[in-house]
Amino acid sequence: MRQPSTDRGRLALVLALAAAVTVFTATVPLLRDWFDLRVYHGTVDSWIHQGGRIYDYRVPGTAYGFTYPPFAALAMLPMALLGLSAAVVVCLLLDLIALTAVLRILADGARRRPGLYGWALAVCLLALFEPLRDTVSFGQVNLILLALVLADGRLLATGRGRWAGVGIGLAAAVKLTPALFIGLLLLARRWRAAGVATAVAAGATALAAWAVPDASRFYWTHAMWDTTRVGRLDYVSNQSLQGMLARLGEPDRAVWAAAVLLVLGVWARRTRRALAAADWTAAFALTGLAACLVSPVTWVHHLVWLLPSFAVLLRTGHPRVAGALYAVLCTSVVWLWTDDASGVAGFLGGNAYVWITLGLLLALPAGHSSSGRSGTRRSTSATAPAPNPAAAVTAPVSAQPGPSSAEADTATGSADGSGPGRDRARGVSSEPTGSTRPADANPQSSSERASSYTVKAPPS
Repeated sequence: MRQPSTDRGRLALVLALAAAVTVFTATVPLLRDWFDLRVYHGTVDSWIHQGGRIYDYRVPGTAYGFTYPPFAALAMLPMALLGLSAAVVVCLLLDLIALTAVLRILADGARRRPGLYGWALAVCLLALFEPLRDTVSFGQVNLILLALVLADGRLLATGRGRWAGVGIGLAAAVKLTPALFIGLLLLARRWRAAGVATAVAAGATALAAWAVPDASRFYWTHAMWDTTRVGRLDYVSNQSLQGMLARLGEPDRAVWAAAVLLVLGVWARRTRRALAAADWTAAFALTGLAACLVSPVTWVHHLVWLLPSFAVLLRTGHPRVAGALYAVLCTSVVWLWTDDASGVAGFLGGNAYVWITLGLLLALPAGHSSSGRSGTRRSTSATAPAPNPAAAVTAPVSAQPGPSSAEADTATGSADGSGPGRDRARGVSSEPTGSTRPADANPQSSSERASSYTVKAPPS
């Protein structure tokens, strides 16, 4: 598509795209009514002001409450000073700050910065991305955790590795999924960073055990192992291997464990190859993909961990592939199989995001020099260049042509030039799942939970 060459044309394009995004957002995805933020705020309020216990709280009218490790509740204590409306505002500001940090890291080292026009296009395109839409409207913490993880890579890349690992450690203490990034540091032989991340995660967990011993004991001995606390595994929003197997009716945990081991083996092999070629962005991206696949529950909003993969695709000269996959993740297509994911169509369509994640894990360009030649094999010892999870990625929505391979090599100073690179259409119901059936009394996931707060529209 040819880009406008005048300021007036660019302004017209941005305004038209913004209008289209607004219409789409207002009619297709629907908002989630801050359901997860209500969980966080209600839990902290009950704990601090009413003497309740962290894991006993339930959102009124549902069976759902707090499911994160106890340290997450400690980190959310400031919400005890805020009303729900103020907490929503703070959450939006934190999301904006985290998204800005993520985009700046992913665009770091690009030959040309996007400029105001490029950033305007980025905002419009990202507003369509279903995992990001859901993260914001649920009041989720995914963007903040992604920013913490990528910030560690940035610290290492800029020679400030003394504190590297703190972000990954904190993210792992809040939610368990980012702990796989400690494995990435071990594969990269970044012993100090891996030690820092482990120590921070362990220290945060110990702090929570000291502050709330009963809640910590309950979480680590019971709640952590009870997946029913977060919802049905077979619910269509669960786009993990476990979710796919559950929708097939496969109850055997051994099958899931075997699938997890296979995915981790592919991740380790491909990540080692990326690290050997100093392709740090691909290594970080592959780790995010693997984490989404092996987690027992990966709701759609967790798939913001796929964003670094799109940066890699753009950086390695695959914009059409990136655009096609990104478009699918904007369609909310999986929700077409909310009620029935049986049959071939359900197996393929109801697991569409699983297939995308798995395909990226298997085929994401990794371990290749952006200059088109084989990257010089480097040792991953302590003397190797520090991982930069997004250096030299071309800004995804910049209207300017990306740098050539040689220019990218020069811009990053890298010898190999490697760098980082829903709901279905609304029918007669305004429920977030887009289902025409009445909301369940006990919604099964973050996506289902929101329906508890949704006012149904009258039949059209």
